[in-house]
Amino acid sequence: MKPKNLGTGATPHRQAVVASVKADLKRAERRRKLWFYGSGAAIILAAALTVTLVIVSGQTGSTPIATGPIRGVVSSEGLGRDHVVNKVAFPAVPPVGGDHSEQLTNCGIYPDPVDTWRAVHSLEHGAVWVTYRPDLPADERDMLAAQAADNDYELLSPYPDLPAPVVVSAWGKQLSLQSADDPRLAQFLATYLQGPQTPEPGAPCSGGIDG
Repeated sequence: MKPKNLGTGATPHRQAVVASVKADLKRAERRRKLWFYGSGAAIILAAALTVTLVIVSGQTGSTPIATGPIRGVVSSEGLGRDHVVNKVAFPAVPPVGGDHSEQLTNCGIYPDPVDTWRAVHSLEHGAVWVTYRPDLPADERDMLAAQAADNDYELLSPYPDLPAPVVVSAWGKQLSLQSADDPRLAQFLATYLQGPQTPEPGAPCSGGIDG
C-alpha cells in the first residue's frame, strides 16, 4: 500500500497539526539562539568585569588612600600663620604650623637638616615634611628618597632628636612611625599632600631657599 500524501491532499485538521508542530520547532530554535547568545554575552561581561576589578585593585594597591582616620595621626588646631622676623618656639617636634619665615624651603630631598622656620612655610603651602633620625638605616633612607622623588610637594630631611625613627608632618597633622615601610606613610602622603588641611592650596613649594 502506498503511503498517504500529507501535502495538498491532507485534511484541514492534519494541516493545522503540521503547522502547529512547525511553529513549536521555530519557537524552540529561537529559544536556543537566545540562550546561546545570552550566555555568551554574560560570559564576556563577567570577563570584562574581572579584568576591570584586577586593574582597579592594582591601581589602588600602588597608591593606598585612607578610607577613614589614619591610626596615630595627631592634629593641632589654632596655629598662627603670620610671617615674623624673629624665630619662634614650636610646641611640636618637628613643627606642624605656627608663625614662620616669609621665605619657604624648596620642596625636595636634603641630606642635611633644613631650616625649621622656613619649612613651616612650605607646610602652609600644602607640603608634607618627612623627617627621619640621622642614624636611620641606609636602606630605609633610600626607600624614603625614592618615594619623595615622585612628589613635588614633599620635603625630606634628617632631623636630630626625633621622638620616633620617622616623623611625617603636614600643616596641623603629624604621624610618628617606627620604620620607613609602614603603610601609613603612603596613606598620610596620599591624604595630606595639598590636602584639605592646607591653608594656601595651590601655592608653590619652589622659588624659595634650598635647605
